Amino acid sequence: MSTSELTSVDLAVTGMTCASCAARVEKKLNKIPGVVATVNYATETARVHVPTGVTRDELVAVVEATGYGVAEPDEVRDPDPDQLERRWKISAILSIPVLAMAMIPALQIDWWQWISFLLASIVVLWGGAPFHRAAFLNARHGMTTMDTLVSLGTLAAYLWSTFAILFTAAGAVGMHMDMSWLPSHSVTSADHPDLYFESAALVTTFLLIGRWLENRAKQSSGQALRALLDLAPKTATIRDGDKETLIPAAHIKVGDLVVVRSGERIAADGVVVEGASAVDASMLTGESVPIDVAVGDNVAGGTVVQDGRLVITATRVGGDTSLAHITALVTSAQAGKAQIQRLADRVSTVFVPVVLAIAALTLLGWGFTSGWQQGFTAAVAVLVIACPCALGLATPTALLVGTGRGAQLGVLVRGPEVLESTHTVNTVVLDKTGTLTTGVMSVVDVWGDDEAIRLAGALEHASSHPIARAIASYAASRGPLPSAIDVESSRGDGVSGLVEGRHVQAGRPAWINSAQEWPNALSTWQAGNNTVIGVAINGLPRAIFVVADVIRPTTAAAIDSLRSLGIEPIMVTGDNSATAHLIAEQLGIVTVFADSRPEDKLEIVHSLQQQGRVVAVIGDGVNDAAALAAADLGIAMGNGTDAAIEAADITLLREDLTSAGDAVRLARATLRTIKENLAWAFGYNIAAIPLAAVGLLTPLIAGLAMALSSVCVVANSLRLKRFR
Repeated sequence: MSTSELTSVDLAVTGMTCASCAARVEKKLNKIPGVVATVNYATETARVHVPTGVTRDELVAVVEATGYGVAEPDEVRDPDPDQLERRWKISAILSIPVLAMAMIPALQIDWWQWISFLLASIVVLWGGAPFHRAAFLNARHGMTTMDTLVSLGTLAAYLWSTFAILFTAAGAVGMHMDMSWLPSHSVTSADHPDLYFESAALVTTFLLIGRWLENRAKQSSGQALRALLDLAPKTATIRDGDKETLIPAAHIKVGDLVVVRSGERIAADGVVVEGASAVDASMLTGESVPIDVAVGDNVAGGTVVQDGRLVITATRVGGDTSLAHITALVTSAQAGKAQIQRLADRVSTVFVPVVLAIAALTLLGWGFTSGWQQGFTAAVAVLVIACPCALGLATPTALLVGTGRGAQLGVLVRGPEVLESTHTVNTVVLDKTGTLTTGVMSVVDVWGDDEAIRLAGALEHASSHPIARAIASYAASRGPLPSAIDVESSRGDGVSGLVEGRHVQAGRPAWINSAQEWPNALSTWQAGNNTVIGVAINGLPRAIFVVADVIRPTTAAAIDSLRSLGIEPIMVTGDNSATAHLIAEQLGIVTVFADSRPEDKLEIVHSLQQQGRVVAVIGDGVNDAAALAAADLGIAMGNGTDAAIEAADITLLREDLTSAGDAVRLARATLRTIKENLAWAFGYNIAAIPLAAVGLLTPLIAGLAMALSSVCVVANSLRLKRFR
C-alpha cells in the first residue's frame, strides 16, 4: 500500500534530545502493521501514514511507551530557551572560580576544597539536571544516549572528588574511619586531595552551551511555516447587500463578497467583481512589479492591494488557497529531508555500554588479581577518561567560532546539520529578482529636459506603485517637487494630472499617442528587461524614463566564485522568458527556467536531485520558500521575506551574492573542523581507555588528559577565526 492510500497524522514529539532518539521513535512506530512513519528531530515532529483502524491514541501510546511524549497542537513543546540560557550562564560564572582554584596555588586558601565542592555541586546537579534527567528516563527503558555519557562522566568526576574531601575531612577531625579502600594516591594529604571538580563543572557548562545552541537551531525550524501563516490576514470584511461586516478570515465561505481596501491583504482566492487596483503579488511570483487587476481578474489570498478598493467573490478559502498550498509545500519539503544522524549520537549507543563494561571488567579484573584498591582506581580512571568532554565540545565550539566569523562576513548558518550538504553541492538554483538583481525598480536612463523630469516626478509622487516611486525618487534627487492636483489613473496605461497649471501625462508611450514624436531610441529602450514611461506636457512628448530592476554590481563576480567551487548556476524565475534569458546571457548562465511558479521551482529542484545532483537554492521571496526547504542547501538573501529566510539553511546578511561563495567556503571549513574534532575526540578515547584499564593512568592523569583533549579541540576550532 502506497502512502497516498494512507491517512496522514502529524505528532509533536517531546523529550527527544538527539538524532538517535528520533530514530528510536521512528523504528517503534514503523513496527505497527501498515504504518509508515518519518520522525524529524530538527522539527520534533513525526509524520505518520496510517491505514484504516489505527488511531492517533495508539500512535501516542507507542511513543510514550518508548520513553517520549506527544504534545497537543496548541501546547508549548519546546523547553524554555531562557531557562537553558540561564543554566549555562550561571554554570559558567560558577565554574570559573572552581577552575581558578584548581589551577592557581595562590588561590588555594583555607576551605578552598569546600568552596569548589559547593560551586561544583550547583553546576553539576542543578546545571546538569537536563542531562541527568534524560539519562535516567532512557535508563528506565534500557537505553543509552549522549546524555548517558554526559551524566556518567560528570557525576563520576564529581562523586570521586566529593568522596575524596569527605574522607580527608573525616581523617582531619580524628574520625578513625577505615580508609584502606580509598586509593592512596587519590589523597596525598589532608590539604591537597586530587580533585576533579573543575572537570565536572566545565564539562557540564560546555555541554549546556552546546545544547542551547542546538535548541536555538531546532526552534527556528518551525518559523518558516509561521512566517507563511502570518501572510494570511486574520480578519476580512464581508459585504451582504449594503451591509459590511468584519469577520474572522477562517469563516469566509466560497461565494462570499470580500471587500479589500488599499494596504490590506486579500483573505481568500477569488475573482474581482468590483474595482481596480495594483496588487503586490510578489509573495507568489517573486516579482517586484505589482499586477494591475480589474473586474474579471483572478487574485490570490495573501497578496496586497496597493491602491484603490476591490470587491472579490471568494472561490477558494482556507486550506484551498494558493498561500495554503505554498505552506503545504514547505511543510512537505521539510518533512522529507533526510534525517541527520550525528556521528556522536550514533556511536554513543555502542560507546556507553562498552565503557561501562570496560570499567566493570577493570574493577573485577584488578580486584581479583591485585586488590580492590587498584581495581577501583583503574575503574574510576576509565570513567573519567571516557567522559565525553572533547566529544561534546567538537561540534559546538567549531560551530560557535564558525558562525561568529560568518556573522562578520555577513553569513548566518542555521546549525551544524546544515554544514554536511555544503561539501557535495554541485548545482545552485538562483532566483532572479532580489537575488541576481536588486529587486527594486530604478531609473536606468532618461531622455528629456529638467522641467519635464520635475513635473513628471511631481505627478508620480502621489502613487505607491514601484515604477512611480522610482521616477519620483529620481526627480526628487534633482530638486524640490511641486504639487499635483486632479490626478487621474488609467489602469494599466498611466496617470495624468495638473502640475503648475499644465496638463501632465506619464505612462505607456503608445497611450500618450504621440509615437511619431518620440526619439528613435524608443524601440531599443523597450527591449529586454526595461519598462519605458513616456511624459507629455500639454500633449507634447517631453521626456522618457527607462525603469528596470538592474543586476547587482557584484552578481557577475559572485557567479564566477560559485563556478570556481565546482557549482553550476541555474536560473529559475517567475519572470517571462525574454527577460530571464537576457539577464542570464549577461551573467553567462546557460540553463534558464522562466515563468516558474512555486510548485514549478520545487519540481525543478526535485528533478535535479533525481539526476544525482546535490542542489543549493538561493532566493529571497515567499515563492522560493518551498524550494529553499526542499534543497540540499537553502540560502536566503537577508533582504528577502521572513518566510524565505526561515525556510533557508543559510542566510546572507549582506545584499551581496558574493557572500554566497563565502558561505559555502566557511561552511565547508567549519564542517571540516568538526570532523577533525570528532576524529580527535574518538581517537583520544580509543587510545586512552585501554591505558586507563591496564592501570597506566591514574584518575589525576586521566583528568589532565581529558582537559588537554578539550584544549586541542577548542584550539582547532579557534583556527576558524582566521578564515578569509
